[in-house]
Amino acid sequence: MLKVMLVDDEPYILQGLQVLIDWESGGFEIAQTCSNGKEALKYLKENHVDLVISDIRMPEMTGLELLETVKKEKISDAEFVLLTGYDDFAYTQKAIRNGCLDYILKPVEEEELIAVLRKVTNLNRESIILRKDREKMEDAYLSRVIRHLIRGKYTEEEIEYANKHLQLGERLRFIYIGFVHKDAEVESSDSDEYDIGAVQKQLFNSCKEALKEYSNHFTLEVPYDEDNYDVGFIYCENMSSIRDMSETEFLNNLIRKIEVLFIKPVRMYCGELVNDISSLSDSYNSCRRLKSIAGFHNTKKLYFYEETETKHSGIVLCKNTIDEIIDSITKNDQEAIESGIEKLHDELRGKDSTNVAFDLNINYFLFQLIHLASELDDTVNQEEIVQYISEKASEDALTRGSYQHLKKFALEYSSYLSELRKSISHGILASIEAEIRDNYAGDISLKYLGDKYHINSSYLGQVFRKKYGMSFKNYLTNYRIKEAAKQIINTDKKINRIAEDVGYKDSDYFIRKFIEIMGCTPSKYRKSNT
Repeated sequence: MLKVMLVDDEPYILQGLQVLIDWESGGFEIAQTCSNGKEALKYLKENHVDLVISDIRMPEMTGLELLETVKKEKISDAEFVLLTGYDDFAYTQKAIRNGCLDYILKPVEEEELIAVLRKVTNLNRESIILRKDREKMEDAYLSRVIRHLIRGKYTEEEIEYANKHLQLGERLRFIYIGFVHKDAEVESSDSDEYDIGAVQKQLFNSCKEALKEYSNHFTLEVPYDEDNYDVGFIYCENMSSIRDMSETEFLNNLIRKIEVLFIKPVRMYCGELVNDISSLSDSYNSCRRLKSIAGFHNTKKLYFYEETETKHSGIVLCKNTIDEIIDSITKNDQEAIESGIEKLHDELRGKDSTNVAFDLNINYFLFQLIHLASELDDTVNQEEIVQYISEKASEDALTRGSYQHLKKFALEYSSYLSELRKSISHGILASIEAEIRDNYAGDISLKYLGDKYHINSSYLGQVFRKKYGMSFKNYLTNYRIKEAAKQIINTDKKINRIAEDVGYKDSDYFIRKFIEIMGCTPSKYRKSNT
């Protein structure tokens, strides 16, 4: 309901206005009546009102003086309608120049009042749309700024924007928040935006609800991830310090709140602490490394990067055996890989009942793998390798963490590197381009394409990025948005229908992506091009 204040020094006019029409059925509520401008001004300073209907001539403070004071001092953004007689027309002209929406001649007729109220309603509706569009554009821009900060490729203006719109203070770290899923759930789920969104969006909203005052510190815009169910979170030390809690207490408490809302167990992977937002990429990269090896650690809800840096005295690093396994992986010698894993198992058996020795050796093993691919091919993006290891290392180890899984992972990684040495035919990429053109609105993903064309999906992602300069996910998003832009110009379909036509079930996500790529909202794009 829009709130209305009536102002007139004649009581019978105030009473008459209140009963002249059915205010409530028109979407209005009379919040206050005042007998002069000073009384009205005092009320406006302390209360929200959408519309002021005021007599133009009153003692102490006229309606015109009330209008001028409110606009000059920015006391309220309420619309003003003045009640006036024929003799007051010069005052009415001045009022309109000062931002008065309209005027009504006395005696007030029902039809005139209803017409003015309809005008106010339409303006309010347009104002809401504009405000929502502005908020969506601001959200989209902040998401882009965070993505640039995560990548370490930002401008000074973006640093300034982040400092202004995020509640930063003291040191900070990047955190992955992921839900604990079963293998079957991953196998049955596609990795395209809206399919992931069914779970990821739910997690995202649960995170924001659990920490409302820092809701814009959560992001879905994490780069490089093709099949990612996680939500990014920029944690600052002041979040826990102002609550008189330790960092661990605060994050464990946040996990519990998220789980209540999300109705699934979640985990956090915490990158290293950095001094300010300009170093966020360092924390993000350490977070990714942590996630890539966390699957081989004891299962828990909260992982810290600093824990992987801990030195354990007296624990043997089986460097020679691990180096032999790495060499076997390089040669894609499956038999040697299996025997090497068995040898590592024998060497570590019984050395540490708490698995600390296992963790230390696995950390060394995985970090070696991360660098191995770039040594074989200097065009390989290490971030993609980290992503591959993160997915494969965590897939089964989260629930089992056995040497059998380690063996399976090593054999698969060896095959993966073997494919990196091969060149993919242009015919397959051409086929994939055609598939995107024909089925861009469908459930199309790297996993689907990899299975269809018998290509490792992670490697296909690498090749795709090399050719097009962007991830498959971003390529598909760009293609969909460009197709949507064509429909917006060439048809009169509603925006939400166009969103569905190009493959988006979530219209809010579609609008955010449209703003990010086209630079404005779909409705504004239509107005500018038709």
